[in-house]
Amino acid sequence: MSIFPRISLRLEVENYLKEGFMNKEVVLAFGKQEAERKFETLLNHLSHPPSFTTVRVNTHLASVQHVKNLLLDELQKQFNGLSVPVLQHPDLQDVLLIPVIGPRKNIKKQQCEAIVGAHCGNAVLRGAHVYVPGIVSASKFMKAGDVVSVYSDIKGKCKKGAKEFDGTKVFLGNGISELSRKEIFSGSPELKGIGIRMTEPLYLSPSFDNVLPNYLFLQNLPSAAVAHILDPQPGEKILDLCAAPGGKTTHIAALMHDEGEVIALDKISNKVKKIKQNALLLGLNSIRAFCFDGTKALKLDMVEDTKGEPPFLPESFDRILLDAPCSGMGQRPNMACSWTLKEVTSYQPLQRKLFTVEPQIGGEGMMGAGLSFEQLKQLQRFDPSVVPLQDVNLDSLRETRVEDIVWMANKDCIGFFIAKFIKCKSIQENDP
Repeated sequence: MSIFPRISLRLEVENYLKEGFMNKEVVLAFGKQEAERKFETLLNHLSHPPSFTTVRVNTHLASVQHVKNLLLDELQKQFNGLSVPVLQHPDLQDVLLIPVIGPRKNIKKQQCEAIVGAHCGNAVLRGAHVYVPGIVSASKFMKAGDVVSVYSDIKGKCKKGAKEFDGTKVFLGNGISELSRKEIFSGSPELKGIGIRMTEPLYLSPSFDNVLPNYLFLQNLPSAAVAHILDPQPGEKILDLCAAPGGKTTHIAALMHDEGEVIALDKISNKVKKIKQNALLLGLNSIRAFCFDGTKALKLDMVEDTKGEPPFLPESFDRILLDAPCSGMGQRPNMACSWTLKEVTSYQPLQRKLFTVEPQIGGEGMMGAGLSFEQLKQLQRFDPSVVPLQDVNLDSLRETRVEDIVWMANKDCIGFFIAKFIKCKSIQENDP
């Protein structure tokens, strides 16, 4: 069921996306009216959270069953004894699925209010508590220990430190304030921890803040499918071109049983530090991370190898993963995007510059690129609009078959696509 307005976009951006979505192939296949309905449905889904939280088990340190048992205990504590199921994905064996319960009815709105920024609000809908930097406004009488109704300022119109806000805001649930209004807006740079602990979120989803950090990695389902599709083998040398924060990098290393070498590149030094931190946390030693521009990773005029550091000679790797920078507009939930058309389209030149299937979890690729149906089936597109938005509660879960739950998890996720290319000929081979 839809409870939020569809994602708000600049008109120029919406028209651009609609033109690409409603291309000739799509309109010919479905008709104009159905194509328009599909586009509107997609925009509506983007403003709502996926129906499942997905986490990847670090199988390098522990078995899936062991971690699943630990997670079930943790969820019992977080949800005060409420029994929420945890399912192992049948095709992605190291992925655990946790149903998101909601939207929950009969949550009483409080007189005391706190307004948070849109990014913070999106995180709350995925299970996070409210951290101090995300709080934009709070009622003038708010004290530590007060029950507070939390709202998201989806259009970014609320002024920092305001005592009330009557603009467009979306209710996220209730929580208990850890600090007073005066403390939150004191200007102290040390205040970075939890400001409001969510006790009655609109969508009940677990918090993974410091939960089994050596064993679990919070990762959207399509992202967790990528390394499986790459299919790295022990002993191989793998390149991850745009690797930060290292979710896919560490997944590749784990699938290789930490045997071989995974080279991770990112051009921002702080992000490279994050890759190294995640590798250390997950106990993976086969990862080498470098601060380097991926567009310059290939050096054709080198005579000698650079001792394993970038840039690299042609054909230095067994497999390459390119998760190219993009707009991220498929992330969910996202109720408003203020990006201009110039910003949305700015990634295309970089993606082209960087680019000089089992298991089949997603659907076939989107029509409009001039590919045949057989070629489209070689792509994997994750389109959340193919399933209706629906309420999820524990009673409905108990009556649902496991196969149907997994099917829903595969569909109702973030927007994403994956393409795998297999090299058919070495560049050193001469044409006949």
